[in-house]
Amino acid sequence: MGRELYQLRPEAEQVFNLVGMVTGVDMVALCFDADEETLRQTQNAQLALFTVSVAAFRCFKKHIADLRIDAVAGHSVGEYAALVANGILDLGQAATLVQQRGQFMAEAGEAVPGTMAAVLGMERNALEAVLHPIEGVVVVANDNCPGQLVISGEVTAVHAAIDRAKEAGAKRVIPLNVSGAFHSPLMTGAAEELYPALDGARWQGRPNDIGPLYSNVTAEAVGREQDLPGLLKEQLFKPVRWTETIQNMRRDGITTFVECGVGDVLSGMIRRIDKEATCYRVNDLESLEQTVAALRP
Repeated sequence: MGRELYQLRPEAEQVFNLVGMVTGVDMVALCFDADEETLRQTQNAQLALFTVSVAAFRCFKKHIADLRIDAVAGHSVGEYAALVANGILDLGQAATLVQQRGQFMAEAGEAVPGTMAAVLGMERNALEAVLHPIEGVVVVANDNCPGQLVISGEVTAVHAAIDRAKEAGAKRVIPLNVSGAFHSPLMTGAAEELYPALDGARWQGRPNDIGPLYSNVTAEAVGREQDLPGLLKEQLFKPVRWTETIQNMRRDGITTFVECGVGDVLSGMIRRIDKEATCYRVNDLESLEQTVAALRP
């Protein structure tokens, strides 16, 4: 969770410290010392992932300051880190929004219990056909890459969908240890609560050396002129269209991706979406140095 970058790179330390000051959360203790159960709680996980992602990006950007970044994208809460990366949101403002987002989503999960499951080895159209006749709320929440989808909704409906997806030929269906039905209609209340803060945020113009954000909701490039508060509100109860996002970035000429944050899950998804894409990562000092060396002209 960014420990090495925090210890060895002042730009990463500054991110941890500023997020902690704005939110009142000890980010060092949360990211480095918290037990798994504490870190898994959505209000904690979202803030930790956001902080580490921005810290890794700031380290990367410092070393490639003369190179243009053509676009940014983030998966779910990662979209807030992407907005910080391209300058549309400042770090403190985004940290406050992420904290509120996590709190409202956690509260929604307690008020209306829901769950999620990963479905492997099915195409989206086939899975949606399986879900359609099921009573209750269950939807495709994440279209991560070919053969990897996530469903979300009411507990009984998701359990029914798990059984039917297996019968319909899914290779594996894995229940997820989550505290709510994220990216489903069960998060509508959380979205409504978050919207006033989104609408009141200070949205800025991005710098010339960083391109636009590709939105989870539309899978297309969006700019300051679009309704970003509205899109981020919708993001809570609509699916993350990651497959389409990467396909559209490739369509628009982007061939090289750098994953900043924790692990390399997104890089794996990108390679499954497009085998021709080149992926690097920045999550510790070694990967930072390797990525910078590879991208230097």
